[in-house]
Amino acid sequence: MDPVVMAAGTALVGAMATDAWQQVRAGLTGLWRRRRPDEAPLVEAELDEMREVVLTARGSGDTATEQALTGVWQLRLQQLVAADSAAAEALRHLHENLLVPALDANAQDRPGTVVMKATANDSAQVNQVGGNQFNIRTS
Repeated sequence: MDPVVMAAGTALVGAMATDAWQQVRAGLTGLWRRRRPDEAPLVEAELDEMREVVLTARGSGDTATEQALTGVWQLRLQQLVAADSAAAEALRHLHENLLVPALDANAQDRPGTVVMKATANDSAQVNQVGGNQFNIRTS
């Protein structure tokens, strides 16, 4: 999956719980209207429904629901940009100029999704870190 799609899907779900939601919603539905106008009303309705789900999940500390919704929107965005390079560039612009600025400072610095792959052969050792790594050694 395109890294911009992954980051935009994550930022979109994060922005659903912010004061900037109306601008984010308008930006995303505008993107859909320009690329797939027949789907725009459905996307607009889904965004409103999903926002309510995110707000409820945040209120109860349900991070699994937010992660699931992130996956849903990453898939939707991937489908939108898959056959349209102009849509991919428009999504990149939307991500950088609207989605990320809508997030609080902590969320802006946090990567949305990290995908790491490694192969160790023979006696090799691989260490991968998607956040902070702490080495604790005891004697």
